[in-house]
Amino acid sequence: MTRRKRLYGGLILVVFLAMLASGFHAAETRNAGGFLSGLAQLDDFPREVLAEAWTKRANLPALMWAALPSLIETVNIAAVSTLIGVLAASLLSLLATRGLARWPLLTPVIRRLLDAMRAIPEVVIALILIYILGGGPIPAMVAIAIHTTGAMGKLFSEVAENADLKPVEGLASVGATWGQRMWLGILPQVAPNWFSYALLRFEINVRASAILGFVGAGGIGYDLKIAMQWGGGRYDSVVAIFLVLFATIVLIDQLSDRLRHRLVKGAAQ
Repeated sequence: MTRRKRLYGGLILVVFLAMLASGFHAAETRNAGGFLSGLAQLDDFPREVLAEAWTKRANLPALMWAALPSLIETVNIAAVSTLIGVLAASLLSLLATRGLARWPLLTPVIRRLLDAMRAIPEVVIALILIYILGGGPIPAMVAIAIHTTGAMGKLFSEVAENADLKPVEGLASVGATWGQRMWLGILPQVAPNWFSYALLRFEINVRASAILGFVGAGGIGYDLKIAMQWGGGRYDSVVAIFLVLFATIVLIDQLSDRLRHRLVKGAAQ
């Protein structure tokens, strides 16, 4: 059995290396053979940006302050999309959980719906919505909410599957409805883990909303795109926006990590 595992592991490694080599060859061919030759110039653009920002470093505080409204818009996009996605995922996850579903025959359908929601990247959904609705924060919010619903629905369902069913059975024996059984028997058990996952997803959505700004979905990412398009002479704005976004993401990460730690520790106790 040990030799067989080693043989299978070796075969998988060989296949992986072969795919990696063929993929690199295809990428190098599509890049007109310029990848390896361009490695020497990899730091040209960052060096130019940092050099100009250092020369105009006195302007950075004012530029960072000017970027705050766009930053607030980005955080609002992430917060609203996370709230909508988590609420939708909470309901769909219970409907997709074996042993808890209100309509067991629809469980596979709802699971495939969640799969489809998280399979399509946010940027693809946002591009489609921008074409329909025009630019702005609404397409970004809807795109992130859809992807959040799919991703959180799977995680929430896995947590719910491990919940103790005795409270649910007790509530059912006294005539509780499905909603009452979920609200009183399941949610108190899964709420700490669900909230922890929601906080983690909020961090991810802040980054996603900033990235979607590059496709015209508003927020600080759009300002960063415009500043980079102007090129030389606006690189101090690029660095200021990066600094504001980096500081915000670090702050959100630290706060959410502390909250998740308290939730998990409290749930363990």
